[in-house]
Amino acid sequence: MKTGNINVQTENIFPIIKKFLYSDHEIFLRELVSNAVDASQKLKFLSSNGEYKGELGDLQVEVILDKKKKTITIKDNGIGMTADEIDKYINQIAFSGAEEFVKKYEGKEGAEQIIGHFGLGFYSAFMVADKVQIKTLSRHDGSQAVQWESNGDPEFTITDIDKADRGTEIVLHITKESKEFLEKERISGILSKYCKFLPVSILFGTKTEYIDSPEGEKDDDGKVKRVAVEVPNYVNNPIPAWTKKPKDLSDEEYASFYKELYPSTFDEPLFHIHLNVDYPFNLTGILYFPKIKENVEVQRNKINLYSNQVFITDSVEEIVPEFLTLLHGVIDSPDIPLNVSRSYLQSDSNVKKISSHITKKVADKLAGMFKKDRKDFEEKWNDLQIFVQYGMLSDEKFADKAKGFSLVKNTEGTCFTIDEYKEKIAALQTDKDGKTVCLYTNNAEEQFSFVKKAKDRGYDVLHLDGPLVSHWIQKLETTNENMTFSRVDADSLDKLIKKSEDIPSKLSKEDEEKLKPVFEGNVNKEKFMVQFESMSEDEAPIIITQPEFMRRMMEQQRMGGGGMFGAFPEMHHLVVNANHPKVSALLEKKEKDQKQAVKQLTDLALLSQGLLKGEALNDFVERNIEQIS
Repeated sequence: MKTGNINVQTENIFPIIKKFLYSDHEIFLRELVSNAVDASQKLKFLSSNGEYKGELGDLQVEVILDKKKKTITIKDNGIGMTADEIDKYINQIAFSGAEEFVKKYEGKEGAEQIIGHFGLGFYSAFMVADKVQIKTLSRHDGSQAVQWESNGDPEFTITDIDKADRGTEIVLHITKESKEFLEKERISGILSKYCKFLPVSILFGTKTEYIDSPEGEKDDDGKVKRVAVEVPNYVNNPIPAWTKKPKDLSDEEYASFYKELYPSTFDEPLFHIHLNVDYPFNLTGILYFPKIKENVEVQRNKINLYSNQVFITDSVEEIVPEFLTLLHGVIDSPDIPLNVSRSYLQSDSNVKKISSHITKKVADKLAGMFKKDRKDFEEKWNDLQIFVQYGMLSDEKFADKAKGFSLVKNTEGTCFTIDEYKEKIAALQTDKDGKTVCLYTNNAEEQFSFVKKAKDRGYDVLHLDGPLVSHWIQKLETTNENMTFSRVDADSLDKLIKKSEDIPSKLSKEDEEKLKPVFEGNVNKEKFMVQFESMSEDEAPIIITQPEFMRRMMEQQRMGGGGMFGAFPEMHHLVVNANHPKVSALLEKKEKDQKQAVKQLTDLALLSQGLLKGEALNDFVERNIEQIS
C-alpha cells in the first residue's frame, strides 16, 4: 500500500477545487464520463496504430447508480492506468493525460478525436462526493490492478486489488448535500444533456421495450401479443449527423436529426446548412433555419455548442453573431476555449474566425437558394424576412451580401430586390427633390382607404410588417441614396410624394382660425393635433395621420422595451383638407349644424383608422341609425 499527499502548489487549493471548480455541480458527470470516453478512444487509437495487440471488445462506458450504497460508478473498458500513471495524472494534478497523449501522437489520424482539455475534470468528483475510489487495470500485459482512494482532502492511498477486466471504475460516495444525484431521473437528465452525442456508447441501466411475443401468443382479436422486456439503456447516439459528410446524408436524415435535437418541436425547419471545416480551425455542425415567430427573443438559445461531441452550452452569443442565435442546431469545435470569460471569447482569434465563417456560410447559402430557385425562395420569404432583416441590422458583412437577396413584397404579392423595386417605381414615385418614395402599409385592411387612394394615383404600395420593419427600413434609407420609406397613412399623398409647389388653399387664415376650435372640440387635444393643409379636392375632407418619424421612433422604442419615446402617448394629426368642398361649406352653416357636420366628418375619419372606440363609437352608430328614415 502507498500513501501520500496530492501534489498541489497552494495549501488551500483542494477545498477551492471541491467547491468552486464549476458553478454547476452537475458538470461532474460530464467530466468523468468524458474522461471514460477518452480512455476508450485512446485504446481504439493505439489498437489502430498497432501499439495495442489485444482484443478491443465492445468499447463502452457504463454509469451505475446504487441508491442503497449511495454511490455512482463510472466504468469503462478503455486504456486503464498503472500505479505510476495514477501518480502522474491524479496525484500530481496533471489535469488530464489527454493533452500529453495528443502531443505524443500529433499529426496521426485519430489522435485528434481525444476529447481532453476539460480542465481539472477528475476533481469535479469532489464537488458531490466525500470519498472517491479509482479501481483500474492497465492495458499493458502483466499489469497489477490498483485502487486509489481519497476522502476529499489531499491525502490518498494506493493499494493493489484484484480486477480481471481492463479499464477503470471511478466510484463516488455521494455526500448528504448532493443526494439529489442519487435519483435515477436526475442522472438520466444530466446524461441526456451533456452526453447525448458522445462518440462511445454510454450505458445507464435498462429500459422497458415492447416486442411481439416470442412464443407467438395471440390476443382475443387474433393479433400477436406485445410483451414487455428489459433491454440495455444506451443514452447516446455515438455517430450524430454532424459527424458525417453531407454527401452521406439524405434530407430525411437531416430532418430526423432535427427531431432528435428538439423532440418537442412540431414545426419542420425551412432548410439547413452543414458546416465542415478543418483549416485554419476545426468546425463541424448543422444549423437549421426555423420558422421564426413574431417574438424574436423566445427563439434564442437553440444552438448547442459541443467540443468533440461533448455538450458545453446553449448560450453561444459570444461565438455566433447575434442574428444567427435565431438559428437552431449544433456547432462542434475543439478550438473554442472552454471555461473562460465572455470578454476572452470575444477577443479570441479562433472564435472570431469561426463567427465570420458561419456568417459567410449562411449568406452564401441564402444567395445560392435565391439564384437557384427564386420562386421557392420567395415562397419562404415570409419566414425568412425577420432573420434576414435582423442580420442586415446587426452585421455589416452580412448586410453587404444580403443586398442581392433581401426582398420587399407589394400588396399584389409580387417580390422584388431593393434595386429592382427602385427601378420599378422611380418614374412615378420620385418627388421634386429627386427622392424615390417607397409607400408601404403594415396592415392593408386597416389602411385600405389609404392604399386604395395611392393605387388610384398609379402608385405601388409595399406590404411591410414584422417587429423589425421600422429599424430595417431606416437601415435601407441610410444605405440607399435618395430613397425613403413612408407609410401610406403618414400624411396626404401630395405631401408624401411632393411633385410640385404647394397647392393654393381655398381657405383664408381667418377661415382656418374660425374652424379650428370647432374641430378641436371633437377630439382629445392630448392625443390629436388639428392642422389645415391645402390638398387636392379628391382627398378626403379629414384624414388622420401619424408622422413617419415619430411613429417609427415609438415603434423602435417599444421593440427595445420602452425608453424616452415609449413613455410618450401616441400623437396623431387630424388634418383638415382646406380645399374640400365639404370643409368650405362649413363656413356657411349655423353654429349647431356646423358642430354636427364637423362631428360627423371627424368620427368618419377616426373610424377609418380604427380610432373610434367605446362610447364614441356607440354614439356614432346610434346617431347614424336615427338619420335613417
